[in-house]
Amino acid sequence: MSKRIIVIGSGAAGMTAASTAKARNPAAEVTVFTEDEDIAYSPCAIPWGIEGRTGWDDIVMHTPGFYEKERGIKVFTRTKVESVDDAAKTVAAGGKTYPYDSLVIATGGKVFVPPVPGADLENVFIVRTVSDGKRIQKALEGVSEVVVGGAGVIGLELAVSLKAMGKDVTVIEMMDQVIPRIADKDMADVIQRHLEEKGIKFVMKAPVQSVNGDVKVSSVTAAGKEYPCGVMIFATGIRANLEIPKALGLDVGQLGGLVVSPTLQPYRRGRLVPDVYVAGDLVQCESAVMPGATMSQLGSTAVKQGRVAGQNAAGCPKALFGPVASPWVSVIGDKQIAGTGLSTGLAVWYGVNVAEGKAEGLTRARYYPGGKELIVKVLADKATHRIIGAQIIAGEEATGRIDWMTSAIVSGMTAEEFLVRAENAYCPPTSMVRDPVFEAVEEACKKLGQ
Repeated sequence: MSKRIIVIGSGAAGMTAASTAKARNPAAEVTVFTEDEDIAYSPCAIPWGIEGRTGWDDIVMHTPGFYEKERGIKVFTRTKVESVDDAAKTVAAGGKTYPYDSLVIATGGKVFVPPVPGADLENVFIVRTVSDGKRIQKALEGVSEVVVGGAGVIGLELAVSLKAMGKDVTVIEMMDQVIPRIADKDMADVIQRHLEEKGIKFVMKAPVQSVNGDVKVSSVTAAGKEYPCGVMIFATGIRANLEIPKALGLDVGQLGGLVVSPTLQPYRRGRLVPDVYVAGDLVQCESAVMPGATMSQLGSTAVKQGRVAGQNAAGCPKALFGPVASPWVSVIGDKQIAGTGLSTGLAVWYGVNVAEGKAEGLTRARYYPGGKELIVKVLADKATHRIIGAQIIAGEEATGRIDWMTSAIVSGMTAEEFLVRAENAYCPPTSMVRDPVFEAVEEACKKLGQ
């Protein structure tokens, strides 16, 4: 009898798990259930879809028909999984019961909407799915003023797209900086000033108090002041979707994600649950920087976890998922901002004293046309001298540099070792002969020696 594998969830983790399981075990019967009507798309692209920079069909990479015809995977869209019985090894969905040999739970995350009055008014949205994006795009017709709640990377990307559409945009953020938690304030302030120069307004240190209107939203109140709008969008962060895991009694960690083994199996009262695997935004990871837990709700992490969960669900030799540094990058206006490892704020949370090194330069040789701003910040642990974090703002090529720093972090390299061992490729159209990354690490070394 062929192995029966059920995957719950059709995001990056779920569809990667399904495809990997089928590729590793072609005889397996692989079935995916999702409440979404679209599958195999990147939520990161939704702001560009709203703006019209990309088409909605371009965002959706594959259809259920493609998966069934080309990969032999059956996908049920708009189908809620009502329950899972891991003792009987069955899933109840759409009024039917489906048996499984291996189960992958990849239910992702949900946008956190603060419990404020008026959050259920018309033209108040979250942004998570293609359907959300299409509804926002339609609601924006004839609207001139928009409020975005939350100044994380998705909120800022939305603000840029909305401004490009000619809207009057106000971003409301409860913290004292944009991109809180994962970016340091001095780096985040560069991005905020850049967006303010584009005409985007910011209200900082001001949580949303209420959304106002009769039927439709007409304004948002924050810090005792009203901000008029015809559309309000919450971009206030993602929380793990634990409806099914909690029903199964799976162990939840201190950060609100599922506790898992390196094989991505969950636990129940401290014991591994057989034949069940989890992947994506609902997983609590181990940090590659400091001993302890972290959340890594990134598309790149979801794909990596999906491959591990899918291979293990297929019954192949066990694949393992290791600790993460969680490198991230975002294009916000004309600037790229990227980070990896710990920010200063997260380092404080871990109880780490930090030495900072910072340098500025250009993305190309000084004499070569088109060079753009490059700011590099490196964080090192004062006790061990290990590099534990980095952030980069650049007009171009931030990704390669942040991946470079990620490799240094996960290898446990000290700041002094980096200066001895690290090298950079050089060509005038692509870099300075000595990358500013080295200058930032040198500055950190000086502070470590003080």
